[in-house]
Amino acid sequence: MTHPSRRTPPGPPVLDFGIPPQLARRMSMAEQYEYLRTKLSRRRTLVTAGSLAAGGLLTGCGGSDSPASPNATTSAPSPATSKAPGSVVTPFGRHLAFGADPKTRMRISWQVPFAVKKPYVRVGLKPEELTRKVEAEIRDLHTPGIEGVRLELEQYYLHAALDGLRPGTTYYYGVGHEGFDPAAPAHRSTIGTFRTAPAAPEKFVFTAFGDQGVGKAAAANDNLIIRQKPAFHLHAGDICYANGNGKGVESDGYDPGFWDLFLKQNEPVARSVPWMVTTGNHDMEAWYSPDGYGGQLARWSLPDNGFDPRSAPGVYAFTYGNVGFVALDANDVSYEIPANLGYSGGRQTKWLDRKLGELRAAKDVDFIVVFFHHCAYSTSSHASDGGVRDAWPPLFAKHQVDLVINGHNHVYERTDAVKDGDVGRPVPVGASTDPTRDGIVYVTAGGGGRDLYGFPSGVKESYEGHVTRHDAVETFEWTRSRRSKAETVEWSRVRYRGFSLLSVEVSGGARPALKVSALAQNGDRVDHFEVRRGT
Repeated sequence: MTHPSRRTPPGPPVLDFGIPPQLARRMSMAEQYEYLRTKLSRRRTLVTAGSLAAGGLLTGCGGSDSPASPNATTSAPSPATSKAPGSVVTPFGRHLAFGADPKTRMRISWQVPFAVKKPYVRVGLKPEELTRKVEAEIRDLHTPGIEGVRLELEQYYLHAALDGLRPGTTYYYGVGHEGFDPAAPAHRSTIGTFRTAPAAPEKFVFTAFGDQGVGKAAAANDNLIIRQKPAFHLHAGDICYANGNGKGVESDGYDPGFWDLFLKQNEPVARSVPWMVTTGNHDMEAWYSPDGYGGQLARWSLPDNGFDPRSAPGVYAFTYGNVGFVALDANDVSYEIPANLGYSGGRQTKWLDRKLGELRAAKDVDFIVVFFHHCAYSTSSHASDGGVRDAWPPLFAKHQVDLVINGHNHVYERTDAVKDGDVGRPVPVGASTDPTRDGIVYVTAGGGGRDLYGFPSGVKESYEGHVTRHDAVETFEWTRSRRSKAETVEWSRVRYRGFSLLSVEVSGGARPALKVSALAQNGDRVDHFEVRRGT
């Protein structure tokens, strides 16, 4: 049965001559005709993410007039270059991400229905003066068909690296290719903007959630993000749900065209708000090497400073203002869903220890925020992952991490300050906590738009304006044997079963603080607390 949120919206008439339906519905009639012509005239080349990486297509996107990132290599021409006239191809799905330094580096990504020639980005300080032109690379992702299940699909993702930018500056940009110039009067409406991080720390807001998908609730949360005017957004994994089962194996149901719908849905916000994503279990797409992450490598350009950016796109760090952010791939340590358990050979955890140490020693960093998918502490349907608990909370405590953000459970749940697995200090709604003394608050922000979960039988919701008696909760954690081990916990402080997101206001100066709020989809606040160090 198809979930209502997966119904494809109406599009142009479809030429029923072998165009995959998901592809046809996002193409104009001219694009459909050209697609059929080029499909008949050229031999398809099977491009897997593994061969892309070997050929250098997934390892860098430095522009011709800007220095390439340290780990970048020169990308070879796409093996699937089309003869389609660029004038009939309209870019879509623009999404931004920071480079390794948000003050000077931005990555711009987008999609086209089929390959184009000479893709590029125009950028400038005024919309009418896009004088800088940066070449982009094409990452061609082929998904083979399965008879009776899905048709083969070719997808084309484009990426440009903008380096050498000015801190604290608003830029205008447009994406194009041969035959489509965003500076032309007919395409001026496609011009977008972004702003680099300030040179010195200033007050800013960031937002976060996980488990978004495609549908009305997901789009409504995008609108809520825009209203917060964030500097950037964190996505804690399970991004679009093209993989419907989320086990990380080839028997999972999979529709790659769903990514097209997701990128179109999120473009109104992601075209101007950097979208910093990490990988969830539904983002392990086993049809692409390496380790099911070839699709991620094709679709996203993220900071390349993780332990292995060519095989683990969801592992990286960046500093914005006075906060260091660390993204992790919990599939590497998950006991519940073990498809990728141990794939890094422990290298991710060693990198984490080193990176947290660097951030804590940095004089300009007041706070450290870590985000990843599987929950270390939650009582909802998936409960807590013992693999995460075994691997990372000891390091979080060692380096005094200030806030941990997870997804996976499709609810909002927030702990007290957790210390050595128990309550270090109660943190009721509106309270303040000090990680150097109390422990760490863990937030499950999985209400991004996908179907909602609940809490254990008999456990009541408790949130701002609706606080109930604080009782112990009967729940469980996943063990290495994939069995659930019952536990009774007192750290579950706030529980809200509704679509929501996290909005965090960061201030610096003499009394730096993280002011954390959870917002329901209608904008009502359902939780808030404050993190201050050394109080």
